[in-house]
Amino acid sequence: MSLSDEAQSRDDGAGPHRSWSLADIPYERLDRPLVRDDRRLFELVAAASFIEITSEIYTRNLVEFCGGDDEVVEWLDQGWRHEEMQHGAALRRYVETAWPEFDWEEAYRGFLEEYMQFCSVDLYEKTRALEMVARCVVETGTATFYRMLSDASPEPVLRRLAAFISRDEVDHYKHFYRYFRLYAEREKPGRAAVLRTLVARTNEVDAEDAAIAFKHVRLAASPGAEFRAEDYVAFRHGVRVLALPHYRFDMAVKMLLRPLDLGALASRVVVPLGTAMARRFLFA
Repeated sequence: MSLSDEAQSRDDGAGPHRSWSLADIPYERLDRPLVRDDRRLFELVAAASFIEITSEIYTRNLVEFCGGDDEVVEWLDQGWRHEEMQHGAALRRYVETAWPEFDWEEAYRGFLEEYMQFCSVDLYEKTRALEMVARCVVETGTATFYRMLSDASPEPVLRRLAAFISRDEVDHYKHFYRYFRLYAEREKPGRAAVLRTLVARTNEVDAEDAAIAFKHVRLAASPGAEFRAEDYVAFRHGVRVLALPHYRFDMAVKMLLRPLDLGALASRVVVPLGTAMARRFLFA
């Protein structure tokens, strides 16, 4: 079986979760000519590596927020943190292998210094149940993003890596959804509150971390160039063009709607409608 076939077999986020390590990614077989001159892909993967590898901070904040719930804290610290940081390390190694001229360390330092201003527990939802809903939105975004990247990548090693990450993010979603249900039994958030959280977090697709990560990738890759807000707008447009043929709208809508507990009948109506609307508007 070729590397391309392996990447497209069952490493697509759809099957049972299984562990992997950097040893499972054959960086030595990376086909550099396929990606070397692809600036959009470079910026996308480099920015993603910055966000993923900062998981130590995300974990610390969530552990503080969920203090006293031993099961949640243990999984965040020993499961989620480890896998998210592995994503960052794996993506960093891909960037440094595919684009060795890029000074990843220097660019990341700039990102981290600026991003730390926006990383605070004070920005979390008012209750633990609603914060778990917000986490479900984030994991929906990452799971579908890496699934899209796996499907769209012209390079087999990146397809394989992105598929592994997507599979992890689906598993993370399942954990956050289960913790939402546990907290919801205690806190009894209304469906309207859950919906408001879903909508608010979904509308934050231009979250500070993505914009800041792109900014510092661009600045490091083009020393002396002035960074303009229009650069990020153009980048997002390019990502939309890449994503539109590959993005799993139905997967995203099903994951987003699950915390609303709509029931089978309502879901059969709402999911197709939501998928059509997402396809029309999400990348408009």
